[in-house]
Amino acid sequence: MTTHAPVRRSSRGTRTTALAAAGAVAALLAGCGAAAPATTPAPPIPASGTATLTAPDVDAWLDGLVPAALDRSGIAGAAVTVVHNGQVLSARGFGYADSGSEGTPPRPVDPDRTLFRVGSVSKVFVATAVMQLVEQGKIDLDADVGRYLDFPLPRTFDRAVTMRHLLSHTAGFEERLGNIITLGETTVNLRDTVAVEPPDQVFEPGTVPAYSNYGYALAGYIVERVSGTPFDDHVERTVLGRAGMTSSSFAQPLPPELRSRLSHGYATDSGPAAPFESVGPAPAGALTASVTDMGRFMLAHLGEAGPEQTLLRPGTAALMRQPALDSTSLGTLADGPRMALGLFDESRNGHRIVGHGGDTQYFHSHLQIYPDDRTGVFVTLNSTGRGATDTLDLRQSLLDGFAERYFPAAAGAAAPRTATATSHAAMAAGTYENARAPFSTFLSALTVTGQTRVTARGDGTVLIEPGPLSLYPALYEEIRPWVWQEVGGRRIVTMRAAGDRVEAINVAAAFTLLPTGAARDAGIAVPVLLASAAVLLISLLTWPIGAIVRRRHSLPAPASLGRVGRTARILTRVAAAAGVLALAGWAVVIVTISGLQDLPAPLIHALQAAQWVALAGVVPAAVGLVVAVRRRAGRATVLGSVFLLPALVGISWFALVFGLLSPSVSY
Repeated sequence: MTTHAPVRRSSRGTRTTALAAAGAVAALLAGCGAAAPATTPAPPIPASGTATLTAPDVDAWLDGLVPAALDRSGIAGAAVTVVHNGQVLSARGFGYADSGSEGTPPRPVDPDRTLFRVGSVSKVFVATAVMQLVEQGKIDLDADVGRYLDFPLPRTFDRAVTMRHLLSHTAGFEERLGNIITLGETTVNLRDTVAVEPPDQVFEPGTVPAYSNYGYALAGYIVERVSGTPFDDHVERTVLGRAGMTSSSFAQPLPPELRSRLSHGYATDSGPAAPFESVGPAPAGALTASVTDMGRFMLAHLGEAGPEQTLLRPGTAALMRQPALDSTSLGTLADGPRMALGLFDESRNGHRIVGHGGDTQYFHSHLQIYPDDRTGVFVTLNSTGRGATDTLDLRQSLLDGFAERYFPAAAGAAAPRTATATSHAAMAAGTYENARAPFSTFLSALTVTGQTRVTARGDGTVLIEPGPLSLYPALYEEIRPWVWQEVGGRRIVTMRAAGDRVEAINVAAAFTLLPTGAARDAGIAVPVLLASAAVLLISLLTWPIGAIVRRRHSLPAPASLGRVGRTARILTRVAAAAGVLALAGWAVVIVTISGLQDLPAPLIHALQAAQWVALAGVVPAAVGLVVAVRRRAGRATVLGSVFLLPALVGISWFALVFGLLSPSVSY
């Protein structure tokens, strides 16, 4: 195993604000520096256009790709491992595990010793542990998981939640952001994570793929219950230990013998090191591992590490890699890439590929296994970089480049457009929101910031803005009924219709877009909210300014509104102030929680109280308008009342539609 000569970075990195999503990735920060040249020239590509998958070629290719990418994006360090035909072909370290930004000596990434937090790649290990218990007859994939639990699982639908649903992200749970990641070393109680204030079930099991950290925490807890051993200990013995992963652990905090080997996490290579990230739903993302250990895991999963290291029988391993659900529950969503049991279908160029990505706030990883080609590749990064998609772009260019270099597609004709393209495009037109979202709590308001618009074009294609897994628009054409491929690209999305409208668009197997309806359409909701807030704010400023102007210029007071009118006017002003205060508070709360920082429940309750005051203010606002008109209170007073009433109605409507008044303050 070799470590790439580190590249010194200059201190000109630019720090930007971290970004998070319901599924949350931090923004990337960047620095500048020169990449080291490749240590070995790449061999010539054979006439077939396929490079030979050998250690020298992989090493030369990585040397030409990774250092320059780190330098452009300001990522401090990375590591990559590739396995093929029962061997570890390459395990490489690039850049720094400790950048030296805080006065410590820089520490290069060592593929054998440096440990990385692999985020949701951990889910593959959870699924493997589950499948071992399935193999032993201790877990039934299609039984109600309630039989394995010691607490009642919240249900909205009659259909049972099964382990198959949990492992394929189709159990129907809404997203939660609270306690996903906390900074600093903390000990996590797994039972409390899954049993205390669990998320609502918002979709019928098996029907809507919606990525769920809670579902995998629940699967890990079932492993703990069935095995009679704490989850960390069980997985260390049956998965990590069996695969020979002696430098890996799910423990939080890390055992003392591993702690000093953990890479620091960074926003940028020129910034300070971040604290340890403790993952709340630990089975869903708490694994720490070296890339050489990840190579051992891939070989063990492929059944090529020797009998003692084999994790699953061939039949069980094959079952784990097969699509978990079919059209019986998914309908036409099943006609594209589907979730296997703990693995995404990431097939490319006619080669079957299963994999999983993972992100914490600072670490970013991806694993891919080519079961039929006896190959695997794993990449991990310890920083976020400059741009919002830098780590995603780097991982994608590496994994896609690997596939194109060593497993290219055979030449073939492009798929013709379908006869149904124009009608199906018209049915798909509209605005959509991600099914991976909080729907029953105040964080439902987050959905207005990440909606997707689908536009039908005259040639039968659809424009998706932003494109799936992208920040940019993408054009799709229908290649089979309800199966759409990116024009000039390889991404596939599938659609499911109900009546004359599309009711779901599946993206990347475990992510689904759902129609918003007019009330939740950001194109309607956001202008209403902004206009209402502007009216309330202007009104609050106008009242004292008007009083000062009248006093200074000895102008007559407004016409008397009577006792009822005066009372209504005062209550309306209180409601307007409460509404503006609530909206400002919600903005701060949502931004804070989106950054994976927790807030006290009393603060949220206080904002809800202010929101209720604004809602109650609709009544005095209506009374005040009637009184102003009847008493002919003057144009300014009447116009003010005319604007205030719909403004209070507007923010109250938004609060009701997007859950700001939800009884639950869990998130």
